[in-house]
Amino acid sequence: MSDQAMSDNILHQISRRAGSLSPALRGVADVILTNPEEAQALSITELAGRAGVADSTVSRFLRELELDGYNQLRLGIAQAIYSRPGAGEQRTNWVYEGVLKGDSTENVIEKVLHGSYESLTRTAERLDPEVIADTVERIHSASSLYFAAMGSSSSAAESATMRFLRAGVRCHFFRDQSVQSMGSATLGPSDVLIAISDSGDSTSVVSSAQIAKFHGAHTVGVTSNVDSALASVVDTVLLTAGTVASSDVYGESVTAKWGQLLAIDALYASYATTYYEETADYLQESYLSAIRPTRVSGSR
Repeated sequence: MSDQAMSDNILHQISRRAGSLSPALRGVADVILTNPEEAQALSITELAGRAGVADSTVSRFLRELELDGYNQLRLGIAQAIYSRPGAGEQRTNWVYEGVLKGDSTENVIEKVLHGSYESLTRTAERLDPEVIADTVERIHSASSLYFAAMGSSSSAAESATMRFLRAGVRCHFFRDQSVQSMGSATLGPSDVLIAISDSGDSTSVVSSAQIAKFHGAHTVGVTSNVDSALASVVDTVLLTAGTVASSDVYGESVTAKWGQLLAIDALYASYATTYYEETADYLQESYLSAIRPTRVSGSR
């Protein structure tokens, strides 16, 4: 989605452009503008049915608005509803990422599925193969790999630590923010720090990256916000998918974590492929010494 479209209220954008659309596309716009709250909960097939058009017409409507997918349209509508002046009651109905109070279980599952799919798809589009390849080389030559994260982003950091440890890379991740900062101060030019924050504005994560960089470590940021404080501090940025802001209460993006995990898995898989022989040896050893003994006898 273009920067202009991202910054513009989606309902205002649809209203402004409705007059220049073809009759079929204008029918889709009319359904949305007539009842945004209802349209936000519709599937792509249901929206097409209300407008009397085919699903492919709704897809053309998305392209006309420069949207990355149908879920982004629904999230944009929900955000526009949420941000309306005086919409105090509607604010209390927002849960996160397009899920509203009163949504049926079927709608919740569908919205979460679409949000996860969009996050994975758009993250794959934003990841730069050259950046991943360069980061792989830096990790391979590093004395240690250090992770900084907080909140739900810690899940991606823990996943990364487990994967790279099994591949024979010396890794460190501490959930305590103070320990993360202290650990960052022990890094040097032979180390790599990967800082993970969807917003890129998590104070402690940015601070760890600043400290590590000051001491000469190569720093990598995993974030969806290229204009964030984290992106401005680190040496390398791995971009994940951006998400529509959630409510004040439920501000933590959930589907954004899929993007973080995809970025980490792509980085790890590229490492394992590039250095297959040594990685395979470490994987075999870690399985025999640490994993197999924990399995029920007879299982693999």
